[in-house]
Amino acid sequence: MSNDALHTLSILVANKPGVLVRISTIFSRRGFNIESLVVSATQDGRFSRMTIVAKGDPETLDQIIKQVSKLVDVLQAAIPNSSFSIEKELALIKVTVDDETRSQVLQLVQHFKAQTVDISDYSVVIQVTGNTDKLDACQRVLEKYGIIELVRTGKILMTRGN
Repeated sequence: MSNDALHTLSILVANKPGVLVRISTIFSRRGFNIESLVVSATQDGRFSRMTIVAKGDPETLDQIIKQVSKLVDVLQAAIPNSSFSIEKELALIKVTVDDETRSQVLQLVQHFKAQTVDISDYSVVIQVTGNTDKLDACQRVLEKYGIIELVRTGKILMTRGN
């Protein structure tokens, strides 16, 4: 695995102020760049689930997990097995269109099983959900039409079964 490998971590924490700062500081001190971060309350509002995608080497990642796991407000920190996880992202992509290209862009929306959430005379806003590869492919295809604005969530995940 190269030093530029992306790793996804799932961390269950107490839903308290300051927890995110303490966790992100551990990543920073170890030279890991956080590529995406999603934090949301669980069904039990006392806890939050953090999904962190970070770039770096696996040995350092092991040290980060050990350090994060020692924090008082961390209940669980792990690298989920992708075979047993459902992973999704969402992107909103605003694309330039005109009378000539609008129908082409709308056909691409259908191809990617995306949704059109706004249409104007000069742009279309597309919502696409799926795995990272699907969102990357959709973005690449739409670039030739001119992407005005792009917003992507981080990866969210849930393990399958019990």
